Amino acid sequence: MGMALDEPKEDDEVFKEDGITFLVNKALLEEAKTISVDFIATPVGGGFKITSGLASAGGCGSSCSC
Repeated sequence: MGMALDEPKEDDEVFKEDGITFLVNKALLEEAKTISVDFIATPVGGGFKITSGLASAGGCGSSCSC
């Protein structure tokens, strides 16, 4: 599962919040409910913090900063 810029497709669920549009593939909707995306601003910069309740198979663990 990843993040990308995309246009809505027939099999996507579309959510709009605070002026941002999120697309989630309907087949992955139940899994995606445990994912939280926040924008974090710090004195040295900012970025997105992704927190997931999904079990991790390695990689970056239960949260990532992109």
